Amino acid sequence: MRLSQLKVGEKGTVKEFTDLEMSVKLMEMGCLPGEEIKVQRIAPLGDPIAINVAGYQLSLRKREAATIIMHRF
Repeated sequence: MRLSQLKVGEKGTVKEFTDLEMSVKLMEMGCLPGEEIKVQRIAPLGDPIAINVAGYQLSLRKREAATIIMHRF
């Protein structure tokens, strides 16, 4: 399951990335493999997505969130 498919309030852990270039950017922002992510908010049109990762809130574009493969709880 991709991060972009989670609904508000759902949690998961980062499994892997589908885009190598984007994965570097995401890992620098704390989205490391094994890290727990909770979806906090989704904009009315579905983009951007606000997530809670490593104790802080981060907003991602839907296309960025779609590159993160998750294990859903």
